Amino acid sequence: MSETPKTPEEKREAAAIRRRWITLGELLAVAAVVISALTFWNSYSERRSSDATRAAEAEERAAAKARDAERNRRITLRAAIAEDGRTLTVAPVDEDQAVQSLAIAFPKDLRAAPIDAVIEPRIESRWLRDAARAARRLSGRENQPGDRRLPVAITTRFITDGETFTDVTLYDIGYRIDGSLLGGTEVTLRGLSQLERARASNAQARLDAIWQSRRSSRR
Repeated sequence: MSETPKTPEEKREAAAIRRRWITLGELLAVAAVVISALTFWNSYSERRSSDATRAAEAEERAAAKARDAERNRRITLRAAIAEDGRTLTVAPVDEDQAVQSLAIAFPKDLRAAPIDAVIEPRIESRWLRDAARAARRLSGRENQPGDRRLPVAITTRFITDGETFTDVTLYDIGYRIDGSLLGGTEVTLRGLSQLERARASNAQARLDAIWQSRRSSRR
């Protein structure tokens, strides 16, 4: 049975329907491409975010490790008075560190020989006697007893985490001096106070500068 010929109007309607289906198909294809692109971009963004997070965490771990390593290379000393002020026993604030030796340097103006304390970390009052006498003479207070402070550079050799390091730090040694310049001089130790970190290359210069600054301020 043959089909009834379509009228021109029916032909136009059929063509319009085909165009609509083609347009819808194209839209679906475009939508699929867009969805695929968005999915890819979302995956890429998440991967980048994850990579950035891992990189930031790695940097933080590296920075923390560097800070720990720097701390390991530094030591802070504390002192306890012993023997009625004739000795300061010295120990690290960090109990995981162990002091091997101390070397104590004085301002050049005092013409006092450096002191080495090996095996038993300590500061003895007799080590400061000559330096204290010179400091009192140079300060213009020869016959004035009382509490004083003397800047020194302490080079500490110590062990931490099985490694040996050397630290140079400037400290004030607190003491009391009694007796006249011409008579006997008694030095009683009071304590130890940290001033600033230094490098071996500039420790003496910084020490001398601090000493000179204090001398000038007393005039």
